[in-house]
Amino acid sequence: MNCENELTVDVTNIKTAYDLQLVLKEKLAFPNFYGENWDAFWDAITGPIDMPEKLTLIGWAQLEKTLPRDASIMKECLIEYNEYYPNSQCEYLFM
Repeated sequence: MNCENELTVDVTNIKTAYDLQLVLKEKLAFPNFYGENWDAFWDAITGPIDMPEKLTLIGWAQLEKTLPRDASIMKECLIEYNEYYPNSQCEYLFM
């Protein structure tokens, strides 16, 4: 898995965990069979897709207020991705 490109995802107006999963599925180009949950998120970022070299998440503070549990899980997955794949590390900006 190689990191390439830069991607910005606006999560400012996300109101539900399901909406967050749908935005991630679309923006990160997850496969159609993506299960819209955090286990599936982990499987997708460590499997069939290539993570961008730089991922900027706009509206992160708002997401943490609206969906604190989901924001925490997502951030943990992204950090763990870099730990498990040191040769494909991606820069994350939580703005």
